[in-house]
Amino acid sequence: MQYSWPAPAKLNLFLYITGCRADGYHMLQTLVQFLDYGDTLSITPTVGGRIRLLNQLEGVAEEDNLIVRAAQLLQRYCWAVDDSSSPGADIFLDKVLPMGGGLGGGSSDAATVLVALNFQWGCALTTPTLARLGMTLSSDVPVFVHGQAAFAEGVGDQLTPAFPAEKWYLVCVPPISIATPRIFGDPELRRDAEKRSLAELIALPFQNDCEPIVRKSFSLVERHLAWLLKYAPSRLTGTGSCVFAEFDTESAARQVLSLAPEWMCGFVARGVNISPLHHALLMAK
Repeated sequence: MQYSWPAPAKLNLFLYITGCRADGYHMLQTLVQFLDYGDTLSITPTVGGRIRLLNQLEGVAEEDNLIVRAAQLLQRYCWAVDDSSSPGADIFLDKVLPMGGGLGGGSSDAATVLVALNFQWGCALTTPTLARLGMTLSSDVPVFVHGQAAFAEGVGDQLTPAFPAEKWYLVCVPPISIATPRIFGDPELRRDAEKRSLAELIALPFQNDCEPIVRKSFSLVERHLAWLLKYAPSRLTGTGSCVFAEFDTESAARQVLSLAPEWMCGFVARGVNISPLHHALLMAK
């Protein structure tokens, strides 16, 4: 039976870099909230063990695609490699989230595959187990698997449930992709933010330590953010190119979007603390 599953975007409402480990991974404190907007994956279980992504992403080899890798990872975990009775899946991706935009699209897609196939294949793995599997794919996958807005620390693997205000956001999408290593490798990136409690950070103006590097290095991002800041508090999400402005109402966000110049592309979405994926899973059960 085919199911359609959401793979929602996320926003980093704030992001501070508190250090860098010897292995090159950066230590973070970030507040992650989902959006009621994102990709959609249609998944049909099959027999014979073959995993097929029916529509390939341009410039991404199938063996490098997180969707395929997530399905194969779950398959190997639950069945022997040479087990001809293991299930497969046909997956169709309706992609709306940009790559390299800081919205977590690839990680969200992978998390959706893990959660959805765990249900459709009848694996019955726990959420913590799925999150541990997802961590081997990307540090952003576990928060999408858990499906609860979270205060993430460490390298993104230490998650504390959080309940930020569910505001409306105008998200602008510059037509560029920014690779995370490009930003984390910049020698001018601040890596010594004071480590503070969530209660302390919530009370302060939200910031993103990666924003100065991205604005300096990518004029398109600077142009988008400078325009947004005329209308509302705005900042970069993650290490990608997308920037967002926050509003108390949908109508206020859409009014500003209606004023956007021709060179700007964006969308309006609501921040939600429970992932749309988990609402879909409850409905499927």
